[in-house]
Amino acid sequence: MQYRPNSTLNPNQHRPVLSELSARSRDIFRTIVEAYVETGEPVGSRTLSRRLGQMTGGQLSPATIRNVMADLEELGLLFAPHTSAGRLPTDLGLRLFVDGLMETGGLTEDDRASIDVQCAATGRSLPEVLDQATLMLSGLSRCAGMVMAPKSDRPLKHIEFVHLAPGRALVVMVTEGGMVENRIIDVPLGLPSSALIEATNYLTTRLAGRTLGMGRDQILVELESERAALDALAKQVVEAGLASWSKEDNSGALIVRGQAHLLEDVTGIGDLERLRSLFAALETKEQLLKLVEAAEVADGVQIYIGAENDLFGLAGCSAVISPYRDSQRRLIGAIGVIGPSRINYARIIPMVDYTAKVIGRILG
Repeated sequence: MQYRPNSTLNPNQHRPVLSELSARSRDIFRTIVEAYVETGEPVGSRTLSRRLGQMTGGQLSPATIRNVMADLEELGLLFAPHTSAGRLPTDLGLRLFVDGLMETGGLTEDDRASIDVQCAATGRSLPEVLDQATLMLSGLSRCAGMVMAPKSDRPLKHIEFVHLAPGRALVVMVTEGGMVENRIIDVPLGLPSSALIEATNYLTTRLAGRTLGMGRDQILVELESERAALDALAKQVVEAGLASWSKEDNSGALIVRGQAHLLEDVTGIGDLERLRSLFAALETKEQLLKLVEAAEVADGVQIYIGAENDLFGLAGCSAVISPYRDSQRRLIGAIGVIGPSRINYARIIPMVDYTAKVIGRILG
C-alpha cells in the first residue's frame, strides 16, 4: 500500500522535517499525537512523563518535557488550546506525523472478511455495491463514508426500458463485464409498452459493444436529422435516457453516508455550526468532487488534513481517499472517509486502500 502526501498549506510557511527533530523530540511528539488520536484531549507534561516512562522504561521530568513541547510549539507542530493547558497537534503537526512518524499496519482478518463480504457483488447492481461499501467504511471507521460511482464508460451488452408507473420508466443497463446499472427516467403519460420495446431495440442495436459516450453522438445526430426509425413516443423515451446519462457522465454520482458519525466529536455550539457548514458543502458536492477527481489521477491513497483544504479546515476534519481501478488499470472512481482531524490514520488508511482494491476486483 502507498499514499502520497497532499497539502495546500501556505507555500511560504516553513514546514519542519523529521531531520530537524531530535530522537527525544520525535518520541514526545509521537506520544502527544497518539494520545490525541486516542482521547481528543490536550496532553500535559505529567501525563507525557508517565506514558514515556511506561513505553521506554526511562523517565523524563515534566520540566524537560515542557521545554521540548515549547520547541515543538515554536516549530508550529503543537498549540495550547487554553492557558496552562496541555498541547494538541496542529494540522501541520498531524501532516508531519502521518508522512514520517506513523506506522501503518495491515488490516485484521476480521476487517478484511467484513469488507470482502459486504462488498460482494452477487445479485446486486454496481450502485448497490458502492452504496454498501460506503456504509461499511462508515461503520468500521466511525466516520462519514463517501464514494464516487464510476462514470458510464464501460462497453454495454444490453439496455432495456421497463415500465414502472405512469410517467416513469426504469432503464436497465448491463455491461460486458456483467455489472448492472438501473436508472429511473420520466416518460410521457400513457406511454404504450410498444414504445419502450422500440426504444430498447433501437438503443441496444447502436450501443452493444460500445460505451454510452461512443454511441451517444451518433444517436443524437440521427434523432436531430430525423433519420432514426422511431415513432414520436419511442423517440421521447430515447431522448429522456440520453438526457439522464448526460447529467451523470461528466462527473459520476457521489454517495456520502454516515454523516452522523461526525457529530460524535462535537463539544460545543461553535463545533456544531462548523459541521453544519461542512454538511452544506457536502450537499453541493462540488468541492468534494474536485477532491475525488484529484484522487483519481493520483498514485495511491490521498490524505487531506484540516486547513490543507478549504472544505475541511473550518470544521476541523480530515479525509482519506483512494482511487479504484479495473483490471486494465483504468481509473474508474474513488472511495474514502471524512472524519475529525484526530481519526485513527494508521487504521483507516489501509482500510480505505483495501476497500478500493476490492471494488477494483469486482469491476474486473
